[in-house]
Amino acid sequence: MKRNILITGIYGFIGANFAIYWNNRYPDDRIIGIDKMTYAANPANLDSIAGRADMICYRGDIADAAFVQSVFEKERPQWVVNFAAESHVDRSIETPELFIHSNVLGVSVLMDACLRFGADRFHQISTDEVYGDLPLDSTCAFEEEDALHPSSPYAASKASADLLVQAYGRTYGLPLSISRCSNNYGRFQHREKLIPKVADCAHHGFSVPVYGNGKNRRDWIHVEDHCMAIDYILHKGKEKQIYNVSAHEEIDNLTLIHKILAILGKSDDLITFVNDRPGHDRRYAMDTSRLEKLGWKATRNLDDFLNTLK
Repeated sequence: MKRNILITGIYGFIGANFAIYWNNRYPDDRIIGIDKMTYAANPANLDSIAGRADMICYRGDIADAAFVQSVFEKERPQWVVNFAAESHVDRSIETPELFIHSNVLGVSVLMDACLRFGADRFHQISTDEVYGDLPLDSTCAFEEEDALHPSSPYAASKASADLLVQAYGRTYGLPLSISRCSNNYGRFQHREKLIPKVADCAHHGFSVPVYGNGKNRRDWIHVEDHCMAIDYILHKGKEKQIYNVSAHEEIDNLTLIHKILAILGKSDDLITFVNDRPGHDRRYAMDTSRLEKLGWKATRNLDDFLNTLK
């Protein structure tokens, strides 16, 4: 069945990858995009599908109710996938109000429009950071029903949105789903994120800053595996359900940086330890059995991607 699918944050890292994935997988669907065009947006990300005649992108803020209503009134999307978000933890510590505006108010505005215009599904893109962190020496993993204990203003804004989405489902009957994903890597990622930042610094011979002792552990997933997971959730998942998304490739930040420098033939002398980030989470890990029961499985490998950085 042909659908109108609205992708917010369509010019950003994950949003653009998802738009390209969806275009290739479901060419009969019409893609509608919204993007605020902040520093993290790049229209060139969609050059490969820019010639598609029925795709349209609007510039605007998802927290602007009049703007969002005008888009819904004109385009009537059946499915809405919300990637639009402020996402950099350091920036959230400096200006938390920007994160509350986009990541909480914006979600509320989108859901109000979905209710008003009868959208068939609202899918919220969330993060493993809403759970808080785990001890470095632990082997346990977060499950979808675990309590939320966010550490940063960014994580708190995403946790707030998750709770708001669930409330809209219970109170108003909004058809919804939520996915909480681990750290993404892949094409189009902004250089403020760890992997492209380290690679960029190394290429230019700049110092590579490392928070604290660098032992914080993260779980990585290729952005295309993430896009495929959302596809599975939308088509096979249950409404009002939360799904953890992870490829289970855990590695501490310092080891990852050493790998990147070795691949690029750069000295570890570039590493400079700096004061730790306030409230820095130690370890993330999630149980993904609920998602895997839908038939999804990660297909990409972090080391393979790192070797493309040469």
